[in-house]
Amino acid sequence: MRLRTGQGPDDRRSGGPDGTGATGLEGARERRVRTDGVELCVAELGDSANPTVVLLHGYPDSKEVWSEVAHRLKDRFHVVLYDVRGCGRSTAPSPLRGGFTLEKLTDDFLAVADAVSPGTPVHLVGHDWGSVQGWEFVTVGRTEGRVASFTSVSGPSLDHFGHWINRRLTRPTPRRLAHLLGQGARSWYVYVLHTPGLPEAAWRGPLGRRWPQILRSREQLPDDGYPTDSLPRDAAHGAWLYRDNVRPRMRRPRTDAYAHVPVQLIVPTGDAYLSERLYDDLEQWAPGLVRRTVATRHWVPRTRPDQTAAWIADFVSAAEARREAGTPGPAPAPARTSPYAPHFAGRLVLVTGAASGIGRATAFAFAEAGARVVAVDRNAEGAARTAELARLTGAPEAWAECADVSDEQAMEKLAAKVAAEYGVVDVLVNNAGIGLAGAFMDTTAEEWRKVLDVNLWGVIHGCRLFGRQMVERGQGGHIVNTASAAAFQPSRSLSAYSTSKAAVLMLSECLRAELGGQGIGVSAICPGIVNTDITRTTRFAGLTEAEQQRRRESTSRLYGRRNYPPEKVAEAILRAVARDLAVVPVTPEAHGMRLLSRFAPRTRRALARLNPPQ
Repeated sequence: MRLRTGQGPDDRRSGGPDGTGATGLEGARERRVRTDGVELCVAELGDSANPTVVLLHGYPDSKEVWSEVAHRLKDRFHVVLYDVRGCGRSTAPSPLRGGFTLEKLTDDFLAVADAVSPGTPVHLVGHDWGSVQGWEFVTVGRTEGRVASFTSVSGPSLDHFGHWINRRLTRPTPRRLAHLLGQGARSWYVYVLHTPGLPEAAWRGPLGRRWPQILRSREQLPDDGYPTDSLPRDAAHGAWLYRDNVRPRMRRPRTDAYAHVPVQLIVPTGDAYLSERLYDDLEQWAPGLVRRTVATRHWVPRTRPDQTAAWIADFVSAAEARREAGTPGPAPAPARTSPYAPHFAGRLVLVTGAASGIGRATAFAFAEAGARVVAVDRNAEGAARTAELARLTGAPEAWAECADVSDEQAMEKLAAKVAAEYGVVDVLVNNAGIGLAGAFMDTTAEEWRKVLDVNLWGVIHGCRLFGRQMVERGQGGHIVNTASAAAFQPSRSLSAYSTSKAAVLMLSECLRAELGGQGIGVSAICPGIVNTDITRTTRFAGLTEAEQQRRRESTSRLYGRRNYPPEKVAEAILRAVARDLAVVPVTPEAHGMRLLSRFAPRTRRALARLNPPQ
């Protein structure tokens, strides 16, 4: 039963739990909502006339886990957060046993929704056990009309989880059994939480004291004062979420657990507690499901608040538009077909050398995956054309910028402009490069400087400037540097070019070691012979202009006959970012050269002495 007393806003503003400490929700309006014998602490930010977004926390958290996301949403939405019963500044049921069932948690949610948004459905967002509750709320009949959309972050439906287990037990295959065993190992803590008295003693003792340090070291949470002082109490009470719900739902999962609202799923690829495989069959329960993937660990609201808030805002806005148009309920299946859309939709991607070849193909591939694209090239007209086509390909936004990557000051201005006008880049693709062939003795100092300025220093400028922005933001990112198969294989006729690309490869490996602890991936892409315009602009040292033109034409014909398309390199780049790969050879000859460099160095050196075809 829901009671509606004590639901008016208090004059107080949110502070720390029990009135102590900072929470990140300073300035929020606070009210108390009484329901079923408990009193819930509810905080509100933003204009109540805007669409209401309810952010629901998980275990062992309190509502403050959402503080960073809430502040990013408050200018566009009426943001509501509340402490689940027994957590934060909400009171606990008495007795605890039986007081945390999903049915009672549904009563709590409906009471809060009635208090903060009477008569108008709310948009629900849940993390961890907040997401588990959210799945319950959007699949039971009594909440229809009170929820407009649901964003699930790192928390499955217990009913869907039960069916997932049953399918793998009743129709086992080696792969399905591996999935089952893998998730079973990740769920070790569930067994511990069912042990009488043990979790309460641990949380009120050494685990509670060490938990903030564990979150910083293992989950890469920033040292910003979270979690709150109520952690030991929250965690001890929250153990009953598992005891009251997990076993009953695992034994008898509901067969009617279909979502009656649009659902967005955000899956962290580094979640230590929940396997990505848990969501393999989710479309049957949530028609039109929108998937998002983010390279981080379990506590997504703390480690990736910018991207999380952007995805929530976009999804809520789309759901509001559908509701106002009179077409509520699950959205139709997304039209975008790129398999990388869950990884890159809405992300900001900057590609240098984007006017043609691999750079243009890469810009298009990210655009097709729904990314926002900044196309950079010293050819302003070519960059503008790439941005225009990227918008037609699927990019929600695309811009062109003219810059010479070898010019440090120009790159500094570009980095400042991009950050100010478009935001901090999520994925940087340092692709700009030039070709230079010829013997070492025929290559002038000026030619050496030019190829190193573009191929190496251009990459250094990009990594230093945009990489620093990623580091300062503290929310991860990815850097892709285009090296070459020439980085693996020396050649008597490519001393300058191979040196520049080998340096890019080593730089990438060093940066990967340095930045990995900050959630920033670095990948080196090493293409072989690819049919691009680089052969038409390559310089051949020691030859007359007429001889160079003849050599360019013959090389272009060779690359044309090989006809390996740049689109395949672009696909390799997206795969490298999605999977956080370190070194990615592209084309069979690139793979072969890498193998020779590892296992047959003498053969590799012998090949280096061969004269290339004229």
